[in-house]
Amino acid sequence: MQVEALKIFCDVARLRSFSRGAAENQVTQSTASQTVHHLEEHLGVQLIERAQRPLRLTTEGKTFYEGCREIVHRYFDLEQSMRQLHRAANTQVRIAAIYSVGLGDMNQLAQEFGRRHAPAHAQVEYLHPDRVYERVIEEVADLGIVSFPRSRREVVVIPWRKEEMVLACPPEHPLAKERSVAPRALAGESFVALEENLTIRRETDRFLKRHGVPVTVALEFDNIEAVKRAVEVASGLAILPRPTLQREVQSGTLVAVPLAGAEFTRPLGIIHRRGKRLTASAQHFVELLQTGLNGNGRNGDH
Repeated sequence: MQVEALKIFCDVARLRSFSRGAAENQVTQSTASQTVHHLEEHLGVQLIERAQRPLRLTTEGKTFYEGCREIVHRYFDLEQSMRQLHRAANTQVRIAAIYSVGLGDMNQLAQEFGRRHAPAHAQVEYLHPDRVYERVIEEVADLGIVSFPRSRREVVVIPWRKEEMVLACPPEHPLAKERSVAPRALAGESFVALEENLTIRRETDRFLKRHGVPVTVALEFDNIEAVKRAVEVASGLAILPRPTLQREVQSGTLVAVPLAGAEFTRPLGIIHRRGKRLTASAQHFVELLQTGLNGNGRNGDH
């Protein structure tokens, strides 16, 4: 039994007319009459006394009408709710990003996205890299932003940008006065590093080992913000992505010194669930990430 049939019956009963009930549902009077007749056959009772004008409900018809009216109202309320949820799902873009992607940059991008594609909007959550992958795989997030992205069976990677890795040191350190520093000049220095389970730490260790640079790790942290605070109080040096040092360099609390004669970059990538089709809003956000706020595709890349 279809809800549409119940609605036609309710409208015929409420308006006490087949023609008016038919018009309410944009069907012919014959269709409305046949629909009610099929309901009566299905239930085995007469619902409407057709000889009366205006139409009158039988005792069974009154009981059925009261029950149907509630069912029809609840169904169409539910249908409207589902449509609203669907519209919200297609307009909201959920993004999981690593902490060091740049809070200011992401907030600007989210605001610009909302301005360009209203009523669509972006919601950004900052997480540990492993949690970013989990959010995307579990479909809690539509997109993820990670460093040194790696493809998985469940994940597709879209390359985004590369960030120059530089030496971060306090202004009073002797190396802070150099225009650039060769990796070999770092031998024997104390370092503040990210934890060993993070990909960026492993890549940094490989880079130093490749250049024959032994270093002493004085402190380890699980995020770049903590590393920067430790370097500021002269707990050691660090090798970090240049964009993550922008605020400290501007305020003069840290110096970013390029690494001479050795290219070392941190790639950032956009990930999404393999086999899941991106919504139009998610695709628009990817395009904004790739072109940047100024439209040249760099978006803060150095």
